[in-house]
Amino acid sequence: MAAQCDWVIRKGGESVTADHDIIVSGGGVAGLAASCLFGQAGFDVLCVDPAAATSGDGAHGEDLRSTAFLQPALALFERAGLRERLEPHASALQTMRIVEAPIGEEGRRLSRDFDAAEISAEPFGWNVPNAAIKREMLARMGELGSVEFLPGVGVERVFTRDGEARIGLSDGSERRCRLAIAADGRNSPVREAVGIAVRTVRYGQKALAFCVVHDIPHGGVSTEIHCSGGPFTLVPLPDRGGVPCSAVVWMERGPEAKRLLELPEDRFEAALDARSGGLFGSMKLASPRSMWPVVSQVAKRMGAERVALAGEAAHVVPPIGAQGLNMSLSDLRALLALAEQSPTSLGDRRMLDAYHRARHAQVLARSAAIDALNRVSMAGSAPLRRLRAVSLDVLHAAAPLRRRAMRLGLGAGG
Repeated sequence: MAAQCDWVIRKGGESVTADHDIIVSGGGVAGLAASCLFGQAGFDVLCVDPAAATSGDGAHGEDLRSTAFLQPALALFERAGLRERLEPHASALQTMRIVEAPIGEEGRRLSRDFDAAEISAEPFGWNVPNAAIKREMLARMGELGSVEFLPGVGVERVFTRDGEARIGLSDGSERRCRLAIAADGRNSPVREAVGIAVRTVRYGQKALAFCVVHDIPHGGVSTEIHCSGGPFTLVPLPDRGGVPCSAVVWMERGPEAKRLLELPEDRFEAALDARSGGLFGSMKLASPRSMWPVVSQVAKRMGAERVALAGEAAHVVPPIGAQGLNMSLSDLRALLALAEQSPTSLGDRRMLDAYHRARHAQVLARSAAIDALNRVSMAGSAPLRRLRAVSLDVLHAAAPLRRRAMRLGLGAGG
């Protein structure tokens, strides 16, 4: 167990030592990243996760998907002592390719590349298998004497007052802290406990996620293929058994996504080859398929008394351009900066008001931009698809616009 923090909460003249500076609810990428960052910064952290501990090796049906991190995330990982741990498992994302599928048999396929070398000496980012991310983050937390991790334990009650938060856990214990960070997903129990409302937009889409191996190497190119219903995105992964491998997110309208999910494996692989236009040769499934609804959701506030929202507890966006998790890491960057500016004010009203001001407007703006991109990507009519293709061609042809689009896509400050 991490050493007890030395912050003292005064209650009715009685001094009570807080159990932790920070309690993080959620053991996904955002919650583990928060624990590493704040632990590295010297705060006493407890991270709880209702999911049971796993081996993290990708076996026995564990998560075989991956997460793409953009350049701003890599700098944050450097601070947390994670960059060197994750790099051996990462595939560099040097080029982003956008492909507009042909309209009918007579149509012409349009393909345009956006190369990170135009704007940076670094790649756009990395794609890392989720199992490796969790394994390395947990190992880093184990190195930090100020971080405690409780798998299989969730938050059941939240009671806050001006000077503290009391967190009731599913193991029957109660812990006191100065700041609770809700990084516990789109249905965040902590957010619901403190009464923060959300605005949700539904698109009638679902996203299928899985891994494939394929004949033609990806060459470090992330490819987004547009047709209708939503983008079909392949993101590079390290070779598997000497065979090129990619992570896929395939967005479709709900009924079509459900039909695809239920197809036998051979018929699903035939559908994969058709939807990818043969760009990667024959594809074979390398993992189970998962599916989830595509929504846009933004919390009305970024926090409440002694509670900060981060990640999908605060905002959910369609899976386009690797924006979702990178927005989550922008939350943590802003929260950490405020905590380090005034450690004695951790979790107080002034700090959380500043956090809301720093993030909420940016979250709203980026969510609106991704909402617009998703609606454009769903277009199925021939005139709208032709307009989409012409817009891509114009954007790519104008170098200043192209470079600006790439910088905006990196999500710095978003």
